[in-house]
Amino acid sequence: MIVPAIRGADLPSHVFIQEVVTRDGLQIEPRFLPAEDKVALIDALSQTGVAKIEVTSFVSPRAVPNLADAGEVARAIQRRPEVTYVALVPNLRGAEAALEAGMDELNLVLSVSETHNLANMRMTPAQSLEGFRAIVAAAGTAATLNGSIATAFGCPFEGVQPVERVLDLAEAYLAAGLQSVTLADTTGMANPRQVFALVSAFRARFGGGVPLTLHFHNTRGMGLANVLAALEAGADRFDASLGGIGGCPFAPGATGNISTEDLVHMLEAMGVETGVDLSALLALARSLPALLGHDIPGQVAKAGRSGDLHPVPAHLRAAQ
Repeated sequence: MIVPAIRGADLPSHVFIQEVVTRDGLQIEPRFLPAEDKVALIDALSQTGVAKIEVTSFVSPRAVPNLADAGEVARAIQRRPEVTYVALVPNLRGAEAALEAGMDELNLVLSVSETHNLANMRMTPAQSLEGFRAIVAAAGTAATLNGSIATAFGCPFEGVQPVERVLDLAEAYLAAGLQSVTLADTTGMANPRQVFALVSAFRARFGGGVPLTLHFHNTRGMGLANVLAALEAGADRFDASLGGIGGCPFAPGATGNISTEDLVHMLEAMGVETGVDLSALLALARSLPALLGHDIPGQVAKAGRSGDLHPVPAHLRAAQ
């Protein structure tokens, strides 16, 4: 299958940006960011126009120490009605804690790869899915439920996963009572042709009625190229992390998510509407190195927007 060239008329008219920096972004950071700093960052992001913010994950503090303050952070943030506030939950206990903290959406995740799921969740995919049914019952109508399929584009232990296995898992999610699906490139193994094929296959089986999010990492430098391929196939929802930070602690060689500000900059340059204030995003991205104690992978925060012009060099002005 050949991925068609990018044609503006074929792209979605609006793309939803879903921010994951305070969950996926921070979970692998060596420095612990205090709860008040997380809350301030989430509150600032809430005003940028992003559609969703994955606030935290209600996981064991021993497994992910940087998110040990999940409940404190979730209760302290200032909610805006136009933003959906999400928590990733690994099991029923985490779901109950997230519901108690008033999360709008629970993000349930398992790996289509059995080896990665055992490494990440200490359960087989079938066992994880069985646990999801208990979460569906506990959530009722208190929160919406999204199912993320990790390693959907490849597993670092098993390699590429069959398309039908990925789609069958998405179907099992929906049958269990989840309302939306995320296809996650957990370790940045995806390539644009593969992305176009899988998103197209998803749409062919489920139509446009099932909200679909793409979650890309930029491990091998193909993150934004994969976004373009997904856009061509009709995708309009993308996870991204401010500054491009993040990565799975249980995936060898994992690096950051695609950068939120780089993604918005690309879409804005292409004339695709996101509703996100890029200037505000860039200001927040440029504040991250001081918070984290290291540089960030995002490029636009360093180079500026492609439309930012610079003064004519002095020696040329003098010659005029």
